[in-house]
Amino acid sequence: MTRSDGYLLDNRQAEAGERFDAFASLFDPTTFRHVEALGIGPGMRCWEVGAGGTSVVSWLAEKVGSDGRIVATDLDTSLLTAAVRPPVEARVHDVGTEEPPGEGFDLVHARLVLVHVPDRARALQSMIKALRPGGWLLIEDADPALQPLICPDEHGPEQQLANRLRHGFRKLLADRGADLSYGRKLPRLLREAGLRDVEADAYFPMTSPACAALEAATVRQIRDRLVDAGLATDEDVDRHLANVEAGGMDLATAPMISAWGRKA
Repeated sequence: MTRSDGYLLDNRQAEAGERFDAFASLFDPTTFRHVEALGIGPGMRCWEVGAGGTSVVSWLAEKVGSDGRIVATDLDTSLLTAAVRPPVEARVHDVGTEEPPGEGFDLVHARLVLVHVPDRARALQSMIKALRPGGWLLIEDADPALQPLICPDEHGPEQQLANRLRHGFRKLLADRGADLSYGRKLPRLLREAGLRDVEADAYFPMTSPACAALEAATVRQIRDRLVDAGLATDEDVDRHLANVEAGGMDLATAPMISAWGRKA
């Protein structure tokens, strides 16, 4: 994340923990699968960029063991510092404006970070700079423009309201500089940055309790901004949250695109 009032979803808000829990349920299995395939093991050094919650860094710590090192950075480390212990080191850091917190990392990973960073190009170069020769970069970012609907099956008024609020959310993100089509660009950007063995895939959750939990927490978190911008009324938000709670909608996320490459 970068130090900017442009970031819409603040880690210090009450709903942040609920969102991180939902992200862990939805996306940790995919992240762990990719990291395992890249060869995580004892003694390795990893930088987790924009760590937010603790699920990924805790898993990485188990993999690298006491001889390894995990540097977990974010603008706000309040959810990290009370929970992590060696080999994890939590640091306040702005990936978009500051030098990397060290070099020689075997793995650098960022999930749902760069899409929000104004100077994404600098952040990407910073992460590559931090890798050792042969080290792996794994970036995972959503592409809301690729699939913009929270309810792809828009068959009734509940789904239409949900998609209207999702459109408002996307507008708030875009107005703050988020690149809503960034995910699809990742393979090309990694190749252009000189990485080798670049590959990518995508994961698109369609219906699960975690999708509903994420939607409810997100809408509560941005409620005032939606209303203040004239994108929804309080009645709209209350009705939508009740619809989500009722459990009758098939809620999706934007596709999560994972791209990885190796430093020459």
